[in-house]
Amino acid sequence: MSELVADLLAGKHSALARVITKIENRSPGYREVVSRLHEHAGDAEVIGVTGSPGAGKSTLVDKVAARLREQGHTVGVIAIDPSSPYSGGAVLGDRIRMASNAGDMDVFFRSMSARGSLGGLSTATTDAVTALDAFGKDYVIVETVGAGQNEVDIVRTADTVAVLVPPGSGDDVQMLKAGILEIGDVFVVNKADLDGADRTVQQLREMLQGRSSAGHHGASGTEMVEAAGGNGTDEADGWEPPIVETVANRAEGVEAFLGAIDDHGDYLDRTGGRKQQARDRFAAEIRTLLREDANGLLADELERQGGLDAHVDAVMARESDPYTVVDEVLSPLRECLDDEGA
Repeated sequence: MSELVADLLAGKHSALARVITKIENRSPGYREVVSRLHEHAGDAEVIGVTGSPGAGKSTLVDKVAARLREQGHTVGVIAIDPSSPYSGGAVLGDRIRMASNAGDMDVFFRSMSARGSLGGLSTATTDAVTALDAFGKDYVIVETVGAGQNEVDIVRTADTVAVLVPPGSGDDVQMLKAGILEIGDVFVVNKADLDGADRTVQQLREMLQGRSSAGHHGASGTEMVEAAGGNGTDEADGWEPPIVETVANRAEGVEAFLGAIDDHGDYLDRTGGRKQQARDRFAAEIRTLLREDANGLLADELERQGGLDAHVDAVMARESDPYTVVDEVLSPLRECLDDEGA
């Protein structure tokens, strides 16, 4: 395990691939690996790319990664794919979605399974971001499945969240009202050469002007800033999400998109938002891990007490009830905690 970590920190892509495989499979020892990598992480810029299916997320990520490489940066991409109901693996994991960067070792691409977690993100994704960060990637891009309002999970991983919306009848924009609207730091109207793009931009502008929450990071504002790589900040009111128009398959608008990403990063640095963001992210990660481990402990205790079926039989026979069952299962754990406290 020490050799594997050392090889990753030395910049060996084979070690990085092995570590992410170990993380995704939750193989024995993966926790120790992530723990050792944690102190070496914290320098990468993490970008989340989300939005409705068909918005062109993969194409935009491909072109953005290529442009970042032209600028001399190294890139890691994690694409969250829908989980196979049979194997739990990524259904689309074999497809090549980074055509512009094929063969470039400094663009590390990995498909990962959503594993049934809300928003298509799993704890494994967060750990994989840590591995790419510790490896030394300048940018880490997390592309999600595009599952609507559940996509809010991405805010736990990304410094800047970009929401893609294709031109259309307005249904895609209306979907944003379900919750994803609040998490966007940058909004992208992709396929802007198609009919309806101007209307989609206008709809987004109106919705962002009227949104009631602060969004991903910052106070809510009243004025929409339409970006062309410009500054979308207002120090008094917080971050005002810009709208960027792109035609990803022709790499049009990529510079404006990266400009908006840089502006948001500068805003986080100026306002101290990056530090608060990191605190919130670690707090969420700790809570998630506590829930996962506590569920495991409770499952073991339930089995020790005869399994769930025995308790259900008692409830069905009206000899017990769900609340009493829970109290009985938790009683030994409470006693242990009480003894520790004493």
